Amino acid sequence: MIDLQKSGQGLDGYGMLWAQLESLLADERDFIANAAQFSAFLYSQLDDLNWAGFYLNRNEELVLGPFQGQIACVRIPFGRGVCGTAAATLKTQLVEDVHAFPGHIACDSASNSELVVPLVKDGRLIGVLDLDSPSLARFTADDQAGIEQLAAIFLRLTDC
Repeated sequence: MIDLQKSGQGLDGYGMLWAQLESLLADERDFIANAAQFSAFLYSQLDDLNWAGFYLNRNEELVLGPFQGQIACVRIPFGRGVCGTAAATLKTQLVEDVHAFPGHIACDSASNSELVVPLVKDGRLIGVLDLDSPSLARFTADDQAGIEQLAAIFLRLTDC
């Protein structure tokens, strides 16, 4: 498991993860298979997560997709909570304290910080990649850039 914060590697520490994800997804294009693998990869490789997975765009609503972690909310309206805000704005949401986020949806009361990356391919929203941590301020700007690059690799290697 990689703890990029404690190791001081910052964004440079993601280079190994980028290469590993490329290799993991190289021989498969199926969305569900790759999303499941990607969720498990993130959950096993990044330190201090309690949830890693996908919410998928289904008619302007997010619906639970492949994930690792605790039981989750099944449907999230666009514009509601951290995931819904990422979907509505098409902007990554880096939230140090989810309890201070307007309209936060508490799917897991143990979650304290969150990083949500919108997944956009060919101009359309596929869904969002959601990472939760039990620690406050777990995610940094380097984490955001690193995870956004991992999401770009996923989208490039996956049919969706």
